[in-house]
Amino acid sequence: MGVLALVSAVGLAVDDRILVGAPIWAKPFKFSVSFVAYALSLAWMLSLLPRGRRTGWWAGTVVAGASAVEMVLITLQVVRGTQSHFNQATPFDNTVFQIMGGTVVVLWLGALVIALLLLRARILDRAMAWTVRLSSLIALAGAGVGFLMVTPTPEQLATDNPPIVGAHSVGVPDGGPSMPVTGWATTGGDLRVSHFFGMHALQLLPLVLLVLAAFTARSARFPRLARLARLSDERVRLRLALTASAAYAATFALLTWQALRGQALSAPDGATLAGAGAIVLLGGAATVLSLRPTPGGPSPSPSPPSPPSSPAEEIAA
Repeated sequence: MGVLALVSAVGLAVDDRILVGAPIWAKPFKFSVSFVAYALSLAWMLSLLPRGRRTGWWAGTVVAGASAVEMVLITLQVVRGTQSHFNQATPFDNTVFQIMGGTVVVLWLGALVIALLLLRARILDRAMAWTVRLSSLIALAGAGVGFLMVTPTPEQLATDNPPIVGAHSVGVPDGGPSMPVTGWATTGGDLRVSHFFGMHALQLLPLVLLVLAAFTARSARFPRLARLARLSDERVRLRLALTASAAYAATFALLTWQALRGQALSAPDGATLAGAGAIVLLGGAATVLSLRPTPGGPSPSPSPPSPPSSPAEEIAA
């Protein structure tokens, strides 16, 4: 994926072809960069498993293999100068898209196995454990949004043997006015918004815990940050992790609902704004409550188990 990202970047620079309103190499570039982040996150999560590592290895290999097949087919269609997703204009194009659909299902099932392994894993730090579990489930839901995109639009249903079946956009055709860089529709709904947001819970939610750990470390050296010392309490971090996960899941649901109503991300209506306001208010209140001191004193973070002694050390003792 890293090599393909570089190849796609060169393609963006030297190939001026436009496909569905975007530079033709934009899709393989965005997909390869996204898969890099996704695969690295899954690999790190698999390293946390105390048991079931062999099953996790196979599931991770399936995800990597399915991702590679997906990217090969996307790049093949770019080289041919035609659309990869939803394309059934010719028997060959239809076969390519059907294979892509199969690889997506295999990828999703592999990620599901990893999520189930993480749900059963006994990870020492409870905040990290629940962040990993919930972020993997949200990422599964985010990937599942892709299945909504293959549903034919009303215009396609009204046409006999349409060359394109399915769409990223809702209420408007693909390839219309869009945001820079992302290419998300600005005149209608776009399921890629929640698809992207949901899948990258794998990176963003664990990042929250890393930021909390950084603040905890700095609080010991700076008196003005003394209040943040309570973040060393595992129970406080756990409450914050659950709050962040709940707010993230609610935002994902809101973005999906907004897109399905044919509404652009940049043009929210009153109902969408009310939902966003509720998430901010409830999330803020839950964060304040999560930071309250724990009765009975802080619960220290679990320390990693000490390595076993060697036979020579035991004899010396």
